Amino acid sequence: EVQLVESGGGLVQAGGSRRLSCAASGFTFDDYVIGWVRQAPGKEREVVSCISSSDGSTYYADSVKGRFTISSDNAKNTVYLQMNSLKPEDTAVYYCAANYGYTKSLPTEDEYDYWGQGTQVTVSS
Repeated sequence: EVQLVESGGGLVQAGGSRRLSCAASGFTFDDYVIGWVRQAPGKEREVVSCISSSDGSTYYADSVKGRFTISSDNAKNTVYLQMNSLKPEDTAVYYCAANYGYTKSLPTEDEYDYWGQGTQVTVSS
């Protein structure tokens, strides 16, 4: 059974940091691109970052570039999203998602095959 389990969400003040984790199981981790997709209240989903598990290539949305860092620990089948300099507009439910194959750009949300349940991040001003 494929599982993507997010953790690390919570309440943080503007300017602060938070690290999200995504633990994956039930599929061959190295064959997938793992991404983070967020959805703020009343807004469409936004793909913010992804990492190719096979070669470590990373991609970011312009809205988070320079503030967020994605990384993976392939031995633990876990992907992390380090979020720094958080802003109130980063408030959203953050989902971990997996896309089979290799990518040379940030996949769209429709390209992801598996999704986690999400973790809430709230940034207070």
